[in-house]
Amino acid sequence: MSRLVVVSNRVAPITEGEPTAGGLAAGVMDALRHSGGLWFGWSGQTVPDALVPPDTLPPGLPPAVARSGPVTLYTTDLTQRDYNDYYRGFSNGTLWPVLHYQTGLARFERNEFEGYRRVNAHFARHLAALVAPDDVIWAHDYHLLCLAESLRAAGLRNRMGLFLHTPFPAPAVLTTVPVHAELVRALCQYDLIGFQTEGDRRAFVDYIRYEAEGEEMPGGILLAHGRRIRTGVYPIGVQVEALRAEAQVSEPEPMAALRAGLGDRSLIISVERLDYSKGLRQRFAAYERFLAAHPAWHRRVEYVQIAPPSRSDVEAYQAIRRELEGEAGRINGRFAELDWMPLRYLNRGFPRRQLMPLYAAARVGLVTPLRDGMNLVAKEYVAAQDPQDPGVLVLSRFAGAARELDAALLVNPHDEAAVAAALDRALAMPLEERRERHAAMLQVMRHNSLERWRDRFVADLRDLGARAGAAA
Repeated sequence: MSRLVVVSNRVAPITEGEPTAGGLAAGVMDALRHSGGLWFGWSGQTVPDALVPPDTLPPGLPPAVARSGPVTLYTTDLTQRDYNDYYRGFSNGTLWPVLHYQTGLARFERNEFEGYRRVNAHFARHLAALVAPDDVIWAHDYHLLCLAESLRAAGLRNRMGLFLHTPFPAPAVLTTVPVHAELVRALCQYDLIGFQTEGDRRAFVDYIRYEAEGEEMPGGILLAHGRRIRTGVYPIGVQVEALRAEAQVSEPEPMAALRAGLGDRSLIISVERLDYSKGLRQRFAAYERFLAAHPAWHRRVEYVQIAPPSRSDVEAYQAIRRELEGEAGRINGRFAELDWMPLRYLNRGFPRRQLMPLYAAARVGLVTPLRDGMNLVAKEYVAAQDPQDPGVLVLSRFAGAARELDAALLVNPHDEAAVAAALDRALAMPLEERRERHAAMLQVMRHNSLERWRDRFVADLRDLGARAGAAA
């Protein structure tokens, strides 16, 4: 069997004897271990520009190599200039907000786009020396939209697929990026492009039809830019049984102390990376409205928001952190009593093994992003629940997970009154209804598991002919 070559912005560390973190890492490591292969990406480290003259690449930044059984990890450093242009600049200053429909927060600088292409080309140069002709290449996410184009330019004819973990926006939104045509032309050098939802795939199809003058064929096939591209929907899942097992272990001391402090109060839990796409500002406002409209819940409920910092060197993220800290203090100042703090805002991360018991203890999981590709927190919360006495998931209709978890209480995160009403309904929901909703969601999650997501994508990619991308 040909090797699997995984390429992503970052490479997850491997510690022998310990479980791999969720999401992308857990999804691909088993596949790599099964067939043998390599994982390539950025190390997360930068070096001063002066140490690496541009003309020396790639020899100036040779990849570091680590091995774990049949899996080889290759990581490369970036120069400070590459980091600023590729990562802080075009990836997270332009693409991320546009992909999440936040065009007002997007900026565009031509030099940053050139840096984005430069780093994609830098990855491709290294990969060209590592990849065998029959290897299958699986790239991940919005950082690598131009990777296949660079690999093709280097002479590789391997089967190449990209899975987009974020949403894909409607054509009217994507075209706000001045280089949208160049991006999609490069993206069409992949043989297979996978999306989280049919809505995301449909948005890409609409762009190809109406902006790229392409053609849609049966079976998810598109003809565009002289290529034949297969598209598919591959909703990423979680390892349900493993998460439930983690939720049942003894709680670490910090989490046990938190639960002891709750007493008999009902817990509302929310865990999101600190990002403007997650709707944290709107979530705080909805909770404040809930407290104002339902005083009977005072002293009987507590909301814990865990928001690990993200991209803390970007001003937009610094601003949202300051705003949320201020809002948390104001809400507590308005409603708190000497023996009750209605909102706990923790701007730090916790290991998953600590979070799972907390998820299991929460009467409500509040997951209300403004836009999200999937949102695995929603699925992790459901997996952690006791089926005999489960909590209730309040979920944004704009999260990809809402397409599968329609037995949750689906809300519009922009409607503060509706989210407040959903919190009241969730906290008061009878046991029989909670069981029915939880069982329906669990059934879907077991079907659309993490393993099925991985196996379907890799199988579809392997099934493509070596030259499947050439248009007839």
